[in-house]
Amino acid sequence: MSHVVNITLSPKEAADENKQSQLVSKMLKIKESDIALIRIIKKSVDARHYPLKVNLSLEVYVDAEPLPEKITFEYPSVAYSKPVVIIGAGPAGLYAALRLIEFGLKPIIFERGKDIVERSKDIAQIHRNNSIDHNSNYAFGEGGAGTFSDGKLFTRSKKRGDYNRALQRLVFHGADEAILYEAHPHIGSDKLPRIIKSMREQIIRSGGEIHFSSRVTDIKTSNGHVSKIIANNTSIITDYVVLSTGHSARDVYQMLYEQKIALEAKAYAMGVRIEHPQELINKIQYHNSPDRDYLPAASYSLVEQINGRGVYSFCMCPGGFIVPALTSQEESVVNGMSPSHRGSPFANSGFVTEIREEDFAHLRKEYGILAGLELQKRLEYAARAEAPDHYKAPAQRVSDFVFGRVSSSLPASSFVPGLVESRLDKWMPQFIASRLREAIKVFDKRMHGYLTNEAIVVGVESRTSTPVRIPRNPETLEHIHIQGLYPAGEGAGYAGGIISAALDGERIAEAIFRKEEKRESLTPPIY
Repeated sequence: MSHVVNITLSPKEAADENKQSQLVSKMLKIKESDIALIRIIKKSVDARHYPLKVNLSLEVYVDAEPLPEKITFEYPSVAYSKPVVIIGAGPAGLYAALRLIEFGLKPIIFERGKDIVERSKDIAQIHRNNSIDHNSNYAFGEGGAGTFSDGKLFTRSKKRGDYNRALQRLVFHGADEAILYEAHPHIGSDKLPRIIKSMREQIIRSGGEIHFSSRVTDIKTSNGHVSKIIANNTSIITDYVVLSTGHSARDVYQMLYEQKIALEAKAYAMGVRIEHPQELINKIQYHNSPDRDYLPAASYSLVEQINGRGVYSFCMCPGGFIVPALTSQEESVVNGMSPSHRGSPFANSGFVTEIREEDFAHLRKEYGILAGLELQKRLEYAARAEAPDHYKAPAQRVSDFVFGRVSSSLPASSFVPGLVESRLDKWMPQFIASRLREAIKVFDKRMHGYLTNEAIVVGVESRTSTPVRIPRNPETLEHIHIQGLYPAGEGAGYAGGIISAALDGERIAEAIFRKEEKRESLTPPIY
């Protein structure tokens, strides 16, 4: 039987495995030589006060006790099994596929974008200001939007068992075991692609299929049940469709809307990316601690109610980069990412305010349930009009933004395509700009120095989530009107990040298995 020990150390001590071993042996009253394994269960930095502390929960095994078995996943051959069509190879689609394989069902994935290697090349072209592939970019392609926009694994899901299993699956496919115990686990956009590739190879090895550059343009139904999909002008007959297309697949929402398939408007958020020198954030958060060398690049999480709406930091990327997340030439959309080492001299975060249905009610008559989507597009188009050349983005120094001044120059930034000076408060909707400005003043009281002209705001951060939800039956997880159609993940409005989308994909796979199991029990197999 293992022992769980909780200890609090200085950052320097926490980086010393020998120190951990010494303390554990004293606490358990055993010899250090009798310790067979010390495994970190949870690790967090407490930077609320000086001096800084690191809290560790350790699982300790002594020589007389059996060591824990390594977590593995069993993927049988499903080459000749019942097929399930999955639209989209993001985390919801990939996790659904792997879980289906565990249940003995065959996933067939159709992904509009390219595989991870070719997608990397297309993203490089965006940074060189050459061209954008509408189907292969930061939003679309193998791995989904999170693959090249940070790979953070935090989720507010209350199903901790499922959450841990989702992390274990990533470790099984090549992720560092540190994600199992870090308080805010992060893989990094430099390492996540090879893990995604490993998942794809496993799906194919088990007899599943993945078709890249395969855009689904229609979903056909018969008598209230999904019957087939149309991809690249080819019909594929199927009883099950997992619709996991991501939050940027506007053509999918349009297709469903035109077919009068039920959709719902939902609240979402929009704003900017805010970028500070990382060293400034380190000084604010770590109180100029001498142990800085033993600590990761500092992060923050901020939230406030301004005029009845939430304003908050989102997808904070310490030691990271702002990236161009547009899906067409007409848009200016930014996102953030961090490599695993988080070594960039910049820290950026989404900085957004809540958008409610009353904010786009004036567009409802013309655009119906897609009015929120239209408001999102209009903000992105307005940002592009401010910076029309070579995928540059409009930007303003933070103090100038807050106090309504023109920025005569801009500081260095991580955004490779380049920035254009712009009065963001002049072209953004005032209900967005005014709340952001007031929130920055409030946040500066909590993080003194946050409001500074060393920092910039960059437009726009508009893809935090989809303005549309595809409603589904809470028990079967099928669409409320169409049996066999399973809306999943961020694009369907049921997730908000890599792990929550992955968990949703697994739940969908389990729902399909339960339904198929029931069908088989009603119809005995013919031999």
